[in-house]
Amino acid sequence: MIKQPGKLTRLFASMAMGLAMSTVAFAQEVVKIGYSGPLSGGAALYGKNVLSGMEMAVNEINAKGFEVGGKKYKLEIVSLDDQYNPSQTGINVQRLIQQHKTPAVLVPHSGGIFAVQAFNEKSNVLLLAYTSLPQVTARGNKLTIRIPPEFTGYIDPFVKTTMTKYGKNAAIANADHDYAKAWTAAFKPAWEAAGGKIVAENPMSYNKATDFYSGVSRVLQAKPDVLFIGGASEPTALVAKQARELGFKGGFIIIDQAKMDEMAKVIGGYGPLEGSIGVLPLVEDTRPDAKGFVDRFRKLNPGRDPSSEVSLNYTAVHAAANAMKLANSVTDPVAIRAQMNKAFKTLPAEYNPNDIDGVNEVGGSLANTYVATIEGGKVKALNLRSLAENK
Repeated sequence: MIKQPGKLTRLFASMAMGLAMSTVAFAQEVVKIGYSGPLSGGAALYGKNVLSGMEMAVNEINAKGFEVGGKKYKLEIVSLDDQYNPSQTGINVQRLIQQHKTPAVLVPHSGGIFAVQAFNEKSNVLLLAYTSLPQVTARGNKLTIRIPPEFTGYIDPFVKTTMTKYGKNAAIANADHDYAKAWTAAFKPAWEAAGGKIVAENPMSYNKATDFYSGVSRVLQAKPDVLFIGGASEPTALVAKQARELGFKGGFIIIDQAKMDEMAKVIGGYGPLEGSIGVLPLVEDTRPDAKGFVDRFRKLNPGRDPSSEVSLNYTAVHAAANAMKLANSVTDPVAIRAQMNKAFKTLPAEYNPNDIDGVNEVGGSLANTYVATIEGGKVKALNLRSLAENK
C-alpha cells in the first residue's frame, strides 16, 4: 500500500515550488549592462578605473531603487576582459548580447568601439563609447553614444595658450598609438595655421619603454619652445621629467589621455610640469558637484583618487538608467537611445560631476569642459567656453 503524502509534506513542497518560482521571477528582473575593456595587461589600471565608475553608479541606483514603467528592477554590470584587443572586444560583446541579453554595452577604447560598430545596429545593442575621437560619431551609427566630448575642442585653446606664452616652435614627442596619431593629425595643422612651425617630430612607444632620453634629446636638438606630448599618464610623466633633466625650459601640451594629477604622483609634484596645459584633474575641480563626487569616491575607496575615466563612465551609467525610465523600457535600445539627450539634461547634478549638457544629433556628448595650466607649481582651471568667447 502506497502511503499518500501528508498535509505538512504537501505544504513544504508547495513552499519550495513557490520559492523556486519567485527566484526565477527575481532573476528575470535583473537588467544587465555589458562592459568589455582591459582588465589585465598594460592598460589594466585604465580599464579598472572605467569599471569602478560604472559599478559605483550601479550601486547607487540599486540602493535608491530602480523602477521602469511601474516595475522594479536591479541593475548589474557584466564585465569581460579584452586586454585592449579589438578582436576580443567584438567576441566579448557578442557574448554579452547573446548570453546576457544586454541592452547596452560600454567599451573604453577606439579600436574596440570600431569593432563593435560593425554589428551593434544589426544586433540591436546600444554602444556607450568612451573615447573622444570624433570619428566614432561621424560614422553615423544610430546606436552609439560617445561619452566624453571630442578632443578637437581642446586644440585651439591649447595652441593659443602655449604659443602666446612660449613661442612658435613646437616639437612632437608623443606616443605612437592610434589615438595619439589622431591627436597629432589634428594638432599639426592647427599649430601651423596659427603661425607656428613644427621643428621636430619623434613619436615614441610609450607603453614599451621607460627611458625616453634618446628620443626626447632628438627633438630638443631642434630647440623647440613647446613640446607636444601624451599617452598613458605614467610614461607621459617620464617624458616630461626627462625633458626637464635635459634642459628644456618651455611649455608642454599634454593630450587628454594623460592626467596631470596622475603624472604629478610619478614625478614628485606639479613642479616639473610648469607651463603645461592639459585636461583639468578631477581632484582639482572646485565645482561643488565635482568635489562631492571626489569625496564620495574617496570614502568608498580609501587611498584612491578618481580620474575622469571614473567620473564620466559613472555619469554614463546613471544617464543610461535615466534613459530607460524615460523610454519606459529596459529592453529596447532604440527607445533608450532616443532618450539619452534628455536623460543627461535631467540627470541630478550630483550624478554629473563633469557637467555634461546632453548629446548632439549624432550621439556625441556636449559638456561645460575645463582644462588646466600649471603656473607656479599650482593648477589653474580654465573654462573652454570662456576661452572660446574671448578669442
